[in-house]
Amino acid sequence: MAALRYAGLDDTDSEDELPPGWEQRSTKDGWVYYAKRPKTKMLVVRGFNRLISLHLPEQKEREDIVPGHTEEKTQWEHPKTGKRKRIAGDLPYGWEQETDDNGQVFFVDHINKRTTYLDPRLAFTVDDNPTKPTARQKYDGSTTAMEILQGRDFSGKVVIVTGANSGIGFETAKSFALHGAHVILACRNMARANEAVLRILEEWHKAKVEAMTLDLALLRSVQHFAEAFKAKNVSLHVLVCNAAAFALPWSLTKDGLETTFQVNHLGHFYLVQLLQDVLCRSAPARVVVVSSESHRFTDISDSSGKLDLSRLSPSKNDYWAMLAYNRSKLCNILFSNELHRRLSPRGVTSNAVHPGNMMYSAIHHNWWVYTLLFTLARPFTKSMERYREHEREHRALLNSGYHGAWR
Repeated sequence: MAALRYAGLDDTDSEDELPPGWEQRSTKDGWVYYAKRPKTKMLVVRGFNRLISLHLPEQKEREDIVPGHTEEKTQWEHPKTGKRKRIAGDLPYGWEQETDDNGQVFFVDHINKRTTYLDPRLAFTVDDNPTKPTARQKYDGSTTAMEILQGRDFSGKVVIVTGANSGIGFETAKSFALHGAHVILACRNMARANEAVLRILEEWHKAKVEAMTLDLALLRSVQHFAEAFKAKNVSLHVLVCNAAAFALPWSLTKDGLETTFQVNHLGHFYLVQLLQDVLCRSAPARVVVVSSESHRFTDISDSSGKLDLSRLSPSKNDYWAMLAYNRSKLCNILFSNELHRRLSPRGVTSNAVHPGNMMYSAIHHNWWVYTLLFTLARPFTKSMERYREHEREHRALLNSGYHGAWR
């Protein structure tokens, strides 16, 4: 402390004043972090009884760098107090938040016609120092999609979410988009998909989000989607296989397969196969397959233990909607596990997830019994926004023309 006093470094107005060389910055979603500039040249002048140091920057001031980059040291905790802070309140009148071509946030003062990389609300931050949770306690049933992605920057990442025009698929797509990712909503109903795009743009007009047609009940549509996506010549970092059908009456698709099986499993299986080369070129990449705990309550093997293909796409006489759904979810898990085994050496991981029990959704609208059960269970389930705890990276439930609910 004596040396600090001698150098004049402890002469601060408050404990929140930063040490020399440190800067206070903010993320898109309002969290404060601290950056220490790289070393600078020093000009030392010895005076009578004190040391005077003049810092001469080696280069002009650069754009903000988010935590994790190697050019400078960054951290969430205040370098003196160890506290974490977040920004409170809205931007002052006349100010607007923008993002530059490098994904860095800057602020525009339209009244005074100036721009800055410093959030004008940094003078009005509040402490945020919750007790550090254990790994098991970090996320729970009350965690929301935005909380999971807090502080993450997905700028430059490309994400596809199937069935993303409503419900938890929409929450997944929105969360990625609001954190900088280029998100593609792959949906059968383009009218509702375009409405979902507008809803995301209303929250952040700079979001990179678009809708593309994908009907999993038609393999030709899956092929056309893959071809259209590849024609964009972009990477693919995350593929969320989320869309699904539940409690449908028996019907066959135009491809001659039972609808629940094709929509929930085979359509996604074919989609991943068609985009596999793009995923590998984009590594590290990830496939997330939304399954269900209900996969435990079925079997796809015959009495001898061999795979019974007739159970996957059953005839009308052998069809039970709930059992068909369970089997399709079991196929999801088997597929995800094998996909991970084959592609993880090439930098592509695959994870199957259970999104939560009996969530707020439209998946039960096909039969009044399911509606009653979902209504009774609703107080004990997760909201759409909380789904992202299990999927990570934020399953849409959309109304199908097959007289059932699709997600």
